[in-house]
Amino acid sequence: MSIKRVKIIAEIGVNHDGKISKAKKIIKLAKQSGADYVKIQMYITDNLIIKNAPLAKYQKINSKSNITQYKLLKKYELNKKDIIKLIKYSNKINIDLFPSVFDEESLNLAKELKFKLIKIPSGEITNIPLLKKLGKFNIPIIISSGMSVINEIKNAINTLIRNGTKRKNIIVLHTNSEYPTPYQDVNLKSIKFISDKLKVRVGYSDHSISSEPSIGSVIYGSEFIEKHITLNKKDT
Repeated sequence: MSIKRVKIIAEIGVNHDGKISKAKKIIKLAKQSGADYVKIQMYITDNLIIKNAPLAKYQKINSKSNITQYKLLKKYELNKKDIIKLIKYSNKINIDLFPSVFDEESLNLAKELKFKLIKIPSGEITNIPLLKKLGKFNIPIIISSGMSVINEIKNAINTLIRNGTKRKNIIVLHTNSEYPTPYQDVNLKSIKFISDKLKVRVGYSDHSISSEPSIGSVIYGSEFIEKHITLNKKDT
């Protein structure tokens, strides 16, 4: 029996604080830790949020700030030149970089930059226009389940397939959207449930504070494990 090696995704998210030098340090750390991939977020703030949207409660507590959600996201937004720099650096140290894409403009840029793997974040799993466009790329696609129900995941998968993506190229990551996820809520059996019900490859996006749920997820069939990475856990 052949055993597939589990792939590890180091999720930078916006932990670079909008600073390319810091992003490179985190990418280097991901490489040194043995990760197979490092992931960034690609979005255009003006396409996502109104300018007076407030911060979420946890953001106010962590940032000790009353700035708007718009200003916070704008601070962390990466432009084309930034992303090209990170692609070149990742290639230089031999680690694969790919993005989560939140809007169609960013997806167009991801296509232009020829990413070979793209992730749909959990908040965009019902963004049908985005899924239709991405499906035509016919490349491996990762979807985070987040707070979606099984029919929403199924619809996302079917949308991708109808527009040209092969089922074998779709990976669904079971995800609990709570940060950090309490151990009693990790619900790892959902991984096998998604695999059996939807006949797709599966993995786990681990938002808990330790590695045990990630290790345990392999029992249920995880091919990919995603874990957030930062230089300092005290960073806000």
